[in-house]
Amino acid sequence: MHFDLVDLRLIVRVAELNSLTRGAESSHISLAAASTRIKNLEESVGAKLLYRSSQGMTLTQPGKTFLQHAIAVLGQIENMRGDMQEYANGIKGQLRIFSNTTALCEFLPPVLGSYLKNHPDINIHLREMLSHDIVRAVLDGFADIGVVAGSVNTENLEIIPYRSDQLVLVVPTSHSLAIRSSIAFSETLDLVHVGLHEASALHAFLKQICDGMHSQLQLRIQVGNFQAACRMIEAQAGVGILPKSAVNLHVGSMDIKIIPLDDTWADRHMHVCMRNLETLPAFARNLVPMLQADAENASYAS
Repeated sequence: MHFDLVDLRLIVRVAELNSLTRGAESSHISLAAASTRIKNLEESVGAKLLYRSSQGMTLTQPGKTFLQHAIAVLGQIENMRGDMQEYANGIKGQLRIFSNTTALCEFLPPVLGSYLKNHPDINIHLREMLSHDIVRAVLDGFADIGVVAGSVNTENLEIIPYRSDQLVLVVPTSHSLAIRSSIAFSETLDLVHVGLHEASALHAFLKQICDGMHSQLQLRIQVGNFQAACRMIEAQAGVGILPKSAVNLHVGSMDIKIIPLDDTWADRHMHVCMRNLETLPAFARNLVPMLQADAENASYAS
């Protein structure tokens, strides 16, 4: 059997995006060429790899096995590229990092900014996801490094403690709840809320919590970032569930009050996770001690 790297990347892209059309676009080839490549590949291995359904393209069992090997092969090539990068002019590496909302918005930017200054030939693909989806993406090889929060099962991944934060209720200082020293999330469900956009991991996380309570947030307005959420809360558009670290940046300059949540899930302990530190490309391994140093500095500061 002959396997083309383009074919391997195509299968990975189709599986990741659950679409032959988008997989072809991501691989920079036409849909017709992608269909032909997959057909020839299936004939070569003697088994059907993809199944088209109303939900998109799904992998057959032989397809899942093929995907695992494709990810491993492409990962080894990326490792080789990273290790040889200092000797090969013009070759760039791509570091794929999936993160929860708080780490992505509050903690990672200064670390990644310093990393990029020291690694001018590296590009970073940074994506916001729910923690359990991040674990799956790292396990399946779609992400090199993940930053997860809460009690998510990290299965067989290597993990490193990172940061801690809390989800809190934020209200205008004039709100009747502003006198409370703490509150249960369930007590807020009758109030109108200011929330992040639906694509954010925090929005999805709160939706999961509400689903488990057979309830839902009464979202009056959705905004794009934490500062905008605080501004809208100050303007009495509603209350909000936000990370304490983000609200602390604005509580001194806005008429808002932080109220701790009594719920255990509100305490968010974050971890950096990866399949295996030693098998990461050299440029990816270089980021890990920077994250550890960031965590240590935050611990000393607190």
